[in-house]
Amino acid sequence: MNASEPRWRKSSRSGNGGDTCVEVADNLPGQVLVRDTKDRDGGTLTFTPSSWAGFVEFAKRH
Repeated sequence: MNASEPRWRKSSRSGNGGDTCVEVADNLPGQVLVRDTKDRDGGTLTFTPSSWAGFVEFAKRH
């Protein structure tokens, strides 16, 4: 795998029962990519690392 390619990992909160799942690639400099596991070609959201960290912290509290 090329170092400039996203290294996708499935969310630890994803279930195996057909629930909505997300994959995150946070190995690229200056960006975090997020996509739907069940529709990998459906588009990718791009966040700055600080924005993504803020979202994750918010989600942990709620």
